Formats: sequence, C-alpha cells, structure tokens
Amino acid sequence: MAEKREFLLAAALILPAWDREPVKDGALLIKDGRIEALGQREELFSRYPGFPVEDLGEVLIFPGLVNAHTHASMTIFRGLADDLPLMTWLHQYIFPVESHLKSEWVYWGAKLAVAEMLRSGVTCFCDMYLFEPWVIRVVEETGVRAALGEGLFDFPSPGYGPLEEGLKLTESLLKNFADHPRIRIMVMPHAVYTCSPETLKKAFSLAERYGARVHLHLSETDDEVRECLKRYGKRPVAHLKELGFLQENLHIAHAVELTDEEIEELSRAGVSVAHCPESNLKLGSGVARVPEMLAAGVRVTLGTDGPASNNDLDLLSEMRTAALIQKGLRRDPTVLPAREVFRLATEEGARALGFSRCGRLEPGFEADLAVLDLARPDLTPVHDPLSLLVYSARAGAVSGVMVAGRWLMRKGRLLTFDEEEARSRVTEIAHEIQDLLAKKSTP
Repeated sequence: MAEKREFLLAAALILPAWDREPVKDGALLIKDGRIEALGQREELFSRYPGFPVEDLGEVLIFPGLVNAHTHASMTIFRGLADDLPLMTWLHQYIFPVESHLKSEWVYWGAKLAVAEMLRSGVTCFCDMYLFEPWVIRVVEETGVRAALGEGLFDFPSPGYGPLEEGLKLTESLLKNFADHPRIRIMVMPHAVYTCSPETLKKAFSLAERYGARVHLHLSETDDEVRECLKRYGKRPVAHLKELGFLQENLHIAHAVELTDEEIEELSRAGVSVAHCPESNLKLGSGVARVPEMLAAGVRVTLGTDGPASNNDLDLLSEMRTAALIQKGLRRDPTVLPAREVFRLATEEGARALGFSRCGRLEPGFEADLAVLDLARPDLTPVHDPLSLLVYSARAGAVSGVMVAGRWLMRKGRLLTFDEEEARSRVTEIAHEIQDLLAKKSTP
C-alpha cells in the first residue's frame, strides 16, 4: 500500500529515465505513492516550503528495475545441478525434484528471492512458477510489484493437479486480483514442448476473457525448435501463428533461436520478449539476437530467469552482461549501448508487464525507485550515471528501494520482512532436498 503522505526526497544525483539527463542536487516531490514533481533541490524546496524532507546525500536515485522473467522460488534449487544442457537439467533434475514441491518451499524461496532482487534495485518482477498463490502472498507481504501466474502444463502439477484445475486456479486469481494496485495476473502456459495446442488454446481463451497477458517460454534452444518441427512440422513462432496466438498480449521468454522472418513476425504482432542472457549463456542455449529485434521494433525487456539456472537474481549484473555479450560477438563496441540496456530494464519491462506508469521518475509515475550508494571505491568517480549503473554497479551497492512511495529497504536494511528468517528457512529446505536426493540415489 502506498504511503498517504507528501514529502521531498533529495539526492546528489537523480536519473529520471533512460532518455533524460541526470539532475544534479535534485529532488522529487512524492505524494500518495506517486511522483508529483522533479527538479533542482533548491527550486523544489522553495516551491514546497514546510514539506518533510528526506535528504539521502551522496547517492544516485534511479527508476526501479524490472525483472521481466524469473522463477523466483527456485532460489531453493540454486546450485542443485549445473553445467548441463537445458533439457537434461529440466528432465533429469528439476522436474523430478519439483514433483515433491511444497507450498512452504515456494513461499520461503520467493521471500528470499525478493530480498535478493531488492538488493539489486528491482522493484517489479514477472514470475512463473508453481503454488503461485504463495508467491502472491509474498508480494503482498513484502510490498514489491509483480506480474504473476501459475505455470500450466499438459501433465499434472504438484501445485494444482490436472490441467483443468490449473486453469480454474488461474481464473480465480484473475478475478481476485483484478484491482490490485501492485499485482497483475498473467496466464502462463509453460512452453510449446510442455503444452499441446489444445492446452494453449484453453490458456489463450482464458486470457482473452479477462483481458490478461500471456507469458510462455519460446524458441529458447535449437532442441526446442527441432522438437517443434518434429511434432507439428513448424518452428515455434510459426506454430503459434498458425494457432492464432501471435498477438500483442503475448510476452515470451528467451527467443534465442529466431530467424529474420520470425523477428519480423514478432514485431508485426506486437509480441514482447524477455531477454535472459546469463541463463542462456550458462545453459549453453546461445545468445538472443537483441540488436536485430530492436531494429525491427520488437519490445525487448530484460530478465534473470530463475536462480537455479543463472544462478542469481542480480539485474544490475544482467544489464552489463546483456551489453557486453553483443559487443563481443559482433566486435562492435557501439552495439547495445548503456542507455538502450537501461531502457530494457526499466520502462520497456514495466510496459510489457502492464505497469504503464512505472519505469520512469516523472510526474504522474509511480514512486518506484532505487538508491545507489556512491560513496564506494568501485563507483567513484561519476562521469556518467548511466554508464555507472550498467557497467560498474552490482547487487549490494543498492542501499534503498521504494515502491509506490513506501520504503522497502532503507540504508541497506529490509523493512517489510525478516531477511535472516527467509535465509534460515531456505537453508533448512535445502537440507530436505538433499535428503530427498540421497534417498532417490540409494539402491
């Protein structure tokens, strides 16, 4: 809930948006969770005398980052199985352990994930997982902003059982959270290799009835493309197009294996893409053709993917990787500059998830922001705040996070929940998982 008050927030530097110049010795007027004014400190202080002032000193205030694709609760699987191809990783390790998944595992895994994301300046995230009502509970308790949905599969899920129950659960979430100020419910069929055309039709039909967005993994690996060709005689993008599901409400994750023609198809349809470079690199899936997608007008966003395949939720680091990998592959240092990467991680992510008044620090926008501590050797000097954020900053340098005008983290301390409790609970869950794996390996 936004704090119903007016106050001035001052800092040495404020970066309003990817396409705006930084404001030195700046201030924001925040009222009822939204930004009312932005300007020079002295100007705003004189225009609004008597307003409470919070002067943060030698910091950079910037728009909160948007993690446009993750599986937050998979913090409990961090480091469980590494150095494996995607399909081996999924079918031999993740899916078998997830068959024993419990709601309390999901709850504490998500809570730890929120702590980790806040420490890298994330104010909003998109989550696809199981037992999603428990992730929603975490979002409500911690105060972050999120687009959420239960993962839907052809096969029974430990969260809801058969598919029809998953669809019913999704529909109930769409009804119950239709007016929530910080939560958007999305319909989330997992992928074309885990969801039949009939399952996809049911998912898209449900989304259409409620005006919801749809999120799924698509064209992540060449294995997925080959399997789609084998089953349906078409590549994943063409498969969705034939079904009538390439549309503006679709948000896809990865999109690594795309042809020029498929990029044009996504652009024409208005599909948004969550680019997850570190997960794609770690799983050996490849590198998405982000410059081509941007040139074609595709809305590209940035995500970490799950903490079991990344293995972190640091979106600051993800920005750096997204920029550097394209420069190195193309031997062109001008490709995907810092300004563009920051746009993907803020405004584009917010718009793709349905939060049109987030991602910028301007009048009328939500007061979702993060605070970077500049009094550090690795962040000194500040020639260019954008460069500093994309190429130098890391999780841990963020000292404060605000969502809808409410401080969730201040001076490095989380305010809305007990971080140590979440860490302790996830450590206990990891012991349970290890015991489970030991039993499975015993003859």
